Order: sequence, then C-alpha cells, then structure tokens
Amino acid sequence: MVVTSGQLGIRTDDSIPESCYEQAVICFESIREILRDGKMEPSDVAHISAYVTSREYMADYMRARDEFLAGTGRVPSSTLVIVSGFTREEFKVEVEVMAAK
Repeated sequence: MVVTSGQLGIRTDDSIPESCYEQAVICFESIREILRDGKMEPSDVAHISAYVTSREYMADYMRARDEFLAGTGRVPSSTLVIVSGFTREEFKVEVEVMAAK
C-alpha cells in the first residue's frame, strides 16, 4: 500500500505555475514518481483526495486527473473539496492518493 501526503504544484526549481491545470499536472507527476518508488502505477490508485481553492479550478483539476488515469481502465473513488487556501497564496490545488497492489 502507498499513501501519499498532499502534493502541491511546485516544480523542482521552486517555481509555481499560475494555472491550476499546470499545478495539478505537477501534483500528478509527483504522485507518479512516488508510486513508481513503491513499484506501483496509476492503475493501482484506489482513492484520490483533491483540494482546490475555487470552483472555477474544478475543470482544470479534473482534466489533469483524467490524463493521469488515462489508459488505466480504472476509476478510483475520489473526493474533491473546495478550500479557502493553502500555506502559500499561489497554490491552487493539492492532491493525495491511496494505492494498493
């Protein structure tokens, strides 16, 4: 089993893209690496919890999520919550997953 902590949309050079979609893609890239370290892949994800700071970001988040899950043949359970903010104002999305093999 792999359970990730919340992943934020921050690049390895500490830059944070403006768009929620780009931040979500980074979140899922980080999750993909964590899964790989645990000898798992996106098809092993059983649940996704996501947090966005505005309803307007829901579609961008879901687009990145769907790209992450593309080709897995699986739709894990999920929770999407709108929150007032994160530790840094520029963050728009945070994602965590539970995976099992």
